[in-house]
Amino acid sequence: MRYAPVALLLCPLPAFAQTVDPADVVVRGTPLPAPPGAPAYGTVTIGADRLAGDAAGRVETALADVAGFQQFRRSDSRSANPSAQGVTLRALGGNAASRALVLLDGVPIADPFFGFVPFNTLVGDQLSTAQVTRGGGTGAFGAGALTGTVALDSAALGQLPALSARADFGSFNAQRLAAGATLRPGAGVLALSGQWQRGDGFFTAPPDQRVAASARARYQDWVLGARAVVPIDSQSEVQARLTLFRDDRTLRFAGADSFSQGADASVRLVHRGRWQVEALAYLQARDFGNRVISATSFRLTLDQRATPSLGLGGKLELRPPVGGGHVLRLGVDGRYAQGQAPEDAYAPTGAVNARRALGGATSLIGAYVEDDWVLGRLTLTGGVRVDRWAITGGFFTETTPAGAATARGFADRQGAEVSGRVGLLWRPLPALALRAAGYTGFRLPTLNELYRPFVVFPVTTQANAALDLERLRGAEVGIELTPARGITFSVTGFVNRLNGAIANVTIGPNLRQRQNLPAIDARGVEIGLDLRRGAWSLNASYAHNDSRVVARGPLDGRRPAQSPADALSATLGWTRGRWSASATLRHTGRQFEDDLQTDALPPATTLDAVVRLPLLRGVELSLRGENLGDAAIVTRNAAGSIDLGTPRTLWIGLFVAG
Repeated sequence: MRYAPVALLLCPLPAFAQTVDPADVVVRGTPLPAPPGAPAYGTVTIGADRLAGDAAGRVETALADVAGFQQFRRSDSRSANPSAQGVTLRALGGNAASRALVLLDGVPIADPFFGFVPFNTLVGDQLSTAQVTRGGGTGAFGAGALTGTVALDSAALGQLPALSARADFGSFNAQRLAAGATLRPGAGVLALSGQWQRGDGFFTAPPDQRVAASARARYQDWVLGARAVVPIDSQSEVQARLTLFRDDRTLRFAGADSFSQGADASVRLVHRGRWQVEALAYLQARDFGNRVISATSFRLTLDQRATPSLGLGGKLELRPPVGGGHVLRLGVDGRYAQGQAPEDAYAPTGAVNARRALGGATSLIGAYVEDDWVLGRLTLTGGVRVDRWAITGGFFTETTPAGAATARGFADRQGAEVSGRVGLLWRPLPALALRAAGYTGFRLPTLNELYRPFVVFPVTTQANAALDLERLRGAEVGIELTPARGITFSVTGFVNRLNGAIANVTIGPNLRQRQNLPAIDARGVEIGLDLRRGAWSLNASYAHNDSRVVARGPLDGRRPAQSPADALSATLGWTRGRWSASATLRHTGRQFEDDLQTDALPPATTLDAVVRLPLLRGVELSLRGENLGDAAIVTRNAAGSIDLGTPRTLWIGLFVAG
């Protein structure tokens, strides 16, 4: 398992040496088409204009157009600790690790050690769509699709301009520079892109909690990307991607710096013949570091110097020509994650009082089958996965300055899981669609959850090497109405149970431990509206989630931490030719910082706006505003110690393409 993905990665490379007549092929750079059963699971599509044109200029903010999408905290990737950027859906308990599967061109992009999503590596100008599916999934890499799937697809290389450049300048001395180029060497296509961002940031601490050591949420990051597509013949092509990135941030106090960096590579072979084939392999080499500053002495208390990790994976999917309205998918996939974290703990005097090291590995090998069957107005879909999982090599060591050493090794574990889903979509009338779905899913705990404790002052959270898997069961029904051209209205009701939900459970004063809760029950309703009339459009999404912990003792019946009951996003847009304007209203309901509901995060409502003005052919001026009402967005509340999210932020930018 450990070296098989590397072999897969290398197999397609000889194709790059082949000579193909450009007149014989059309280079796409896209995956195989989505199966026809996807609408049965209520998939929501976000287009390229929105992914590149949100007021914040960030992909994670555009994804919030789907109500119920959330990260662990309300901060975005400028002012959150990177390790807190886990993605979940349907308020099934906020978690720093992703409970949703996030894919870029079919490749899982979550960090191998922590499970967070490196959103700063995603450049909206290079994307075509985001497909957001709420609810458990199967298919390729489906073992991570516990609460849903976010599938990001890069723009087809024929859609990208030959040259493009963007420059943005904003509040807090913020800058963003981005550029892209599309080259056509021989029969292939090569797309190069890069982005650099920085900002002096804002104070996350409220004015009455600032001290001399308080610092702005300064950030700087860059990403370089290359995508190549080389045709093999008129029906086959090899697609390769390489991404390099670095992200540096400061949070709350001077010296509380973090970094994340990485090199990701993937190769995908796509064959669109009678037998359709998609083979994929990827490699992730990541690192993370974090310095914790005491909120009382304002000195360094913990230096998480590095967290080197490695992720490997691959899949092979076949679509045989079964005919009769069927799309049959047969596949195998595998993932391997390994990492370790050396760190130093400091005494108030500034001396090192402990040196620690911890880490381990996880692996998954799975096989899946999915079948979509179109019978006139009725579409049936179903799939099943069988996975073999393993948690191995876990260890924790600690050494004091006096030489006293503690070393613990954790027993290897392994097992098998079966998961699946079924769905149907029926269109009894052209303007009416009814759907229903049921699904199960599971998620392995991350290496971070298993082995690494952490401190967010004044609370210490212990790791737990005995964590079990999370397992989901769910069902939903939905209706979609199209009463007139340009009007689509949808309603979905769902019931989910997350057994063994991993949560930070209070076990003493300022002390928590990661534990498996017996269950979290969630039921709710999701409403969507898409309205288009001439130059005007309105896209709205609302989610109401009633999530409750099922457990003995004080947690029973309480709402899970970081889980709002209500979320709303609505964007009103106007477009005429190359002129456009939009305004986005977002609301997040009240939620709780902790499992005992002692610290609340009040509701937050924000208004964003974007105006685009054409200047010359291929030249566009943009004016953007985030949180125009300057609402106070509380992102953390630990016994009254508060962090705030993005305040009013204004931008002016220039985009050139040709």
